[in-house]
Formats: sequence, C-alpha cells, structure tokens
Amino acid sequence: MSAQGAGETDNSGGKHSLAEFARFFLRLGFTAFGGPAAHIAMMEDELVRHRKWLSREKFLDLLGASNLIPGPSSSELAIHIGYLRAGWAGLLVGGACFILPAAILVATIAWAYTRFGHLPEVSAVLYGVKPVVIAVILQALWGLGRTAVKNKLLGIIGLICVVLSALDASLILVLFGAGAAVAFIHFVRRGGHQEEQHPTIAFVPLLRDARVGVARIFPAGGAAGAALVPGLWPLFYVFLKIGSIVFGSGYVLLAFLRADLVAHRGWLTDGQLVDAVAVGQVTPGPVFTTATFIGYLLRGPWGALVATVGIFLPAFVLVAASGPLIPHIRRSPTASAFLDGVNVASLALMAVVSYQLGRSAIVDWLTAALAIASLLLLVRFRTNSVWLVLGGAIIGIAARLIRGA
Repeated sequence: MSAQGAGETDNSGGKHSLAEFARFFLRLGFTAFGGPAAHIAMMEDELVRHRKWLSREKFLDLLGASNLIPGPSSSELAIHIGYLRAGWAGLLVGGACFILPAAILVATIAWAYTRFGHLPEVSAVLYGVKPVVIAVILQALWGLGRTAVKNKLLGIIGLICVVLSALDASLILVLFGAGAAVAFIHFVRRGGHQEEQHPTIAFVPLLRDARVGVARIFPAGGAAGAALVPGLWPLFYVFLKIGSIVFGSGYVLLAFLRADLVAHRGWLTDGQLVDAVAVGQVTPGPVFTTATFIGYLLRGPWGALVATVGIFLPAFVLVAASGPLIPHIRRSPTASAFLDGVNVASLALMAVVSYQLGRSAIVDWLTAALAIASLLLLVRFRTNSVWLVLGGAIIGIAARLIRGA
C-alpha cells in the first residue's frame, strides 16, 4: 500500500480552505452523537466516501496514530485531518471547531443544572439517534476493514484483538501488542535485515517520553491543595494533567476524574461526577467535554473555559508533535508494519464498542427498523450520515410524544 503522510497532498482533493474545515467540523460537532466510534464513522462517511478529501489508507493511518497517544481519540483524529489537509492552521481549526459546539452545549446544560438541580430530558432524542449511529459505525467498519485487512496475518491479528477487547484487556496492550506482533513477524520474514533508519523509528518512544515528561511537570497530587472551591489555575492544572495521561473511553476518564476530584480533592460528590459524565456521553461531540460541565459547576463560565482548554490542550500538542512523523513511518517497512497492526487493532476496538452500543440501542421493533433502514440508505443510496442522525432524533421525539399521548 502506498500511503503518504501528514502535510502531503494526494490525488483525493488537494489542500482545502480553512472555511471549509470550519463549516464541516462545526456541523459535525453539533450532530456527532454516540461517542468516539460514531464520530470516527461519521468522519469516514463524509470525508472519505462523500468529499474524498483523503483516502481510506490515510484515514486509517491517522486513526491508528490517534489511538497511540493519550487524549480523546476522535478529537485527535479531527486535529490530524486538519493538519493533513490544511497544514498547521488546519490543525487548530479542525480540532477547535469539532470541540467548540459540544463545549457550548455542555456549558449550557451545566447552567441549567446549577439553576434547576437536574439534567434536561434527552432520552427521546437518544432513542432515535442510537440505532442510526450503529448503522453508521457498521458501514464505516465494513469500508475501513476492507482496506485495513490486507492479508491473512492482519485478519488473524484483528480477530485476536476483538477477543482480547471483548475480554476487557487493556486498550494499550491491544494496540501496542498488535503493532509489535505484526512488526516482529514482518522483520522475521525479511530475515532480520537492517533497514535504513528513519527519525520516526522513535515514534513510540517519543510519545512515551512526552507523556512521562508531562507527568513529571504535572505530578499526581500536586500543589493545588484540596480546597472545596478551587482557583482557576489549580483547575487548569488538574485537567491538563488528566488530558495528558488518559487513554481509553469515557469510563476510563470517569476513573481518573473520581480519583482526583472526588477522592483526593473533594471538589465534587459522586452524584455530581456521574451527572457530568452522563452529560459528556449523551451530548454530541467529544466525551471529554465532561470537563466543561465540571468546570462550570466549580467556577462558573470561566471555570468551564479553563477546564475545557486544560483537558484538550495536550491533544493539540501531541498531534502537533506526532503528525509530521506519520509519512516517515510509512517509509520504514517495519514501522509501517507496526502501524498496520495498530490500524486493525483500532478497528477491532471499534467493532467491540459497536456491539456493546448495539445491545443498548436496538431495544424494540422501531429501533431495529431505524438501524436497518439507515444502513440501507448509507450503503445503497450513500445518504449523508448527518441527515440520518437528525432524522433519527426527530423520529425519537415523535415516538415519545405518540407514546406519551
């Protein structure tokens, strides 16, 4: 497979204006329900299938790279895509425009929460949106899987990763283990011949060292103290540290937030933390906007801004550091094999997440019909996934009104 890297043009559309990126990622930020797997699927549907801004090979490489660094994977994918197609300005615009709508919506919900003491009703919207999201993820998995699984070895590695993920194996173990296994087998098949050294052979150590360095700068249990009403700098410090070290899903984020904000500092109650994570998961956009909700609870609008910047800033820094290395990884056969293994592992993780989401999303004949109809519209008529999500939300609201009548 010939795959170019970040910052290089290809035959899938050349460079694009910042206005185009801003419009796309702002719209995605308002409509991307369902968590990282759904966000990734919607980006693939729009940018690979419809707009053809990048190839599936490049999309997979950026997805694999996003999963190798701590932070919100779908936001990092948006940042990577922005850099690939519009340079450094695109890196900032892609990430900021994807995050901003969710942050504003979550801050608005936090305002209502502090005034009225409960979360607004969103179950009707999610009832109709979730089955559509399942169809979008399945369509993306099929297309990306045909590109990623280039031989029997990668197919076997992918199946092993599905099993390990279903058994709740460590996300990092699955990703790095798959990459290392494929790279090792490739090296053995080549007879152990030395390759030309490239700067990106140090890709994984660089990211590891960056993570360790941030942890040293912002150690656990730092000087912020355990004040019940934190200052803005301590609040920023806490979320910057969390954004720098957290791999995995919203459930992993929940564990870090509870250890730091509830158990160690006493800033939140367990009930408030559960509500914050719930808001991050049921609103469109990145789950890490949970930080926006918490920041608003603790210090109002300025707290929401500081917490949001703190938790997402490491993603921009890590993508800026790793993005330019991706093309060089592809030029090294063994490093390229490592990335192939990471790519199939990433899809395996998406497959397990889609199964878990499907069990909670398809609960009756209407949701089953929505999922099937959405999949048909995606595959047969190439309908834009954004319109399907909006349609699912309308159907969910209508079903709730009819049943409540």
